Amino acid sequence: MRRTASAQLCLGHLSANLARVRVAAPGRRIMAVIKAEAYGHGLLQVAECLAPQVDALAVSCLDEASALREAGYRQPVLALQGFKDERDLHSAAQLGVAVTVHEDSQLRRLATTRLQRPVQVWLKLDTGMGRLGFAPSRATELMAALTANTNVAAVTGLMTHLACADTPHRPENATQLARFQAATRHLPGERSLANSAAILALPNTHADWVRPGIMLYGGSPLADQSAAALGLHPVMTLTTRLIGIHTLMPGEAVGYGATWRSERPSRVGVAAIGYADGYPRHAPSGTPVLVRGQRVPLIGRVSMDMITVDLTDLETVQVGDQVTLWGQGLPVDEVAMAAGTISYDLLCRVHDRVRVTTGPMS
Repeated sequence: MRRTASAQLCLGHLSANLARVRVAAPGRRIMAVIKAEAYGHGLLQVAECLAPQVDALAVSCLDEASALREAGYRQPVLALQGFKDERDLHSAAQLGVAVTVHEDSQLRRLATTRLQRPVQVWLKLDTGMGRLGFAPSRATELMAALTANTNVAAVTGLMTHLACADTPHRPENATQLARFQAATRHLPGERSLANSAAILALPNTHADWVRPGIMLYGGSPLADQSAAALGLHPVMTLTTRLIGIHTLMPGEAVGYGATWRSERPSRVGVAAIGYADGYPRHAPSGTPVLVRGQRVPLIGRVSMDMITVDLTDLETVQVGDQVTLWGQGLPVDEVAMAAGTISYDLLCRVHDRVRVTTGPMS
């Protein structure tokens, strides 16, 4: 049997979500974040749609940047994690890719490596995320050092990353903004702070560039608002088919560990998808699934290749009917909440063995 799991990408929705970015942050330049295979949607499929519509693309590492260049994309690209060694730095220069500088070892590499051509640089400050970036107090010193370095074509901009933008009322957001503004007030270059959540909820952080990620793919970046309420549309609809239907008597169990037992004569459907395809193994019984567009609960443990669902209240469902795990009709955020995780996690899990198809807005 050929695998029936399929991820259908609606590129019209991708463009519509980008339009939502423009409405929320008018006049700002847009750096579309397409790291991690475009949040599981496919790096090149998404780049084909977004590259002509945005000002720059952002990836995690130089391997992803190289894949874009090899595919013919010549738009500005930023490697968000920068470079880790001399080989990476040479690669960035050869590819014409901008790099984030966030650590002292990178400064040393830039000072000692002989490059055939200089690289574009974004200087990253850590204003409260506690991950990558220099102390804001060093901003002036670092800008001077980078500007004087012949390996640096230009310091394109200064950036930071907001830790609590998904809950915009948190005081950390104002603190990070104030730290960034104080550190960069007298420095040249463009600024970038706003991720998806900040684009929608913190307009005072928009600055010159915004960096939309999850909102492009139709996931909500805000903790207390749905994607639909924010005007976002699902790009990926993950589907499969029913491959079996059987009946359980009261007290009979289904799945590994016998974690779910029927309380009535129950019609159980088996769908061809599992954790090897990216569906979360930890999704509990009760997680919503669509069968022929109608909601039914997941029952029992998720297996490597299969899940089971309770079809008792659906009389006309048959083997071969479509099963939707998330996407059109079932928000990925809702599935993620049921599984105790976030939409980013689910989307990025979708495995290579899931067939990907693309199409316009339906």
